[in-house]
Amino acid sequence: MDFIFDGYHIQSAEAGNTINLELPLQPLQRALKSALNSMSASLRLTKKDGLPVLSMTITTTTSANNPPGAAKPSGTAGGDDPFDDDEMFQPEHLETNLRREHEKIITQDIPVRVLHPETVETIMQPRVREPDVHIQLPPLLQLKAISDRFTKLAIASNSSSNNNGKSPKLEISANMHGGLRLRIATETTDICSVWSNLENPELDPAQLDCPVEEHPSTKFREDGPERWATVRVDGKDWSRVLSVGRLEGRVIACFADDHALILYVYVPQYDDATADDSVVTYYVQSYSV
Repeated sequence: MDFIFDGYHIQSAEAGNTINLELPLQPLQRALKSALNSMSASLRLTKKDGLPVLSMTITTTTSANNPPGAAKPSGTAGGDDPFDDDEMFQPEHLETNLRREHEKIITQDIPVRVLHPETVETIMQPRVREPDVHIQLPPLLQLKAISDRFTKLAIASNSSSNNNGKSPKLEISANMHGGLRLRIATETTDICSVWSNLENPELDPAQLDCPVEEHPSTKFREDGPERWATVRVDGKDWSRVLSVGRLEGRVIACFADDHALILYVYVPQYDDATADDSVVTYYVQSYSV
């Protein structure tokens, strides 16, 4: 909470003084964009027309210059005035450019659904088997640019072959020897991009349910660089996932071959270098061939 808010107050009858909310991301994103460069922003859980909303109140400033009422006085038209010394002593004009700053209040309402604790208990992380390959991805914005280019080529290829109904599927593969491969194949196109010398992080034995020697990734490592774990994802969905690259954190991808891809995005806390990174987790289901 301290990572997100400067201050907060929660009053709930539930255990742990918690309130669980479900909310759409796009209205939240629009509200947060409106708060950029603002003086302050606050969120309040309230009701409007009997429906719960998160109401974001944003305070900004607008500056308006005063009209130039104290313009530089002009000299006399002729040069006959004996007291006309304007050319010798130019008038000093007072700084009357008084910039008035007006506060502007913007309110953005985000529809939410308040979740009962019993409902929250039924929400669980997807169960995924132990990954076959874990690898640190290259910069996500670089990966996104290439992925988007591949997807556009595939869409154009499908359009030319009158195959508009299918959404292009990207094939993402990785091995335990620092290799990552991005490929897309259609009836008329087959292109791929390969990264090498990426890092395969060491596993923490304390976090495993089995000895490291018996872990699937150990078997993939022993099989050499030709052993790849592969998943197939929707190109447009994958592009949205990669937008998290704006957070500028390192990303560990865990491949469960032909089953799922899990991304762990480690977001540094720039305000406190000693604090642990926050972690955002993405689960991406693999399409069958």
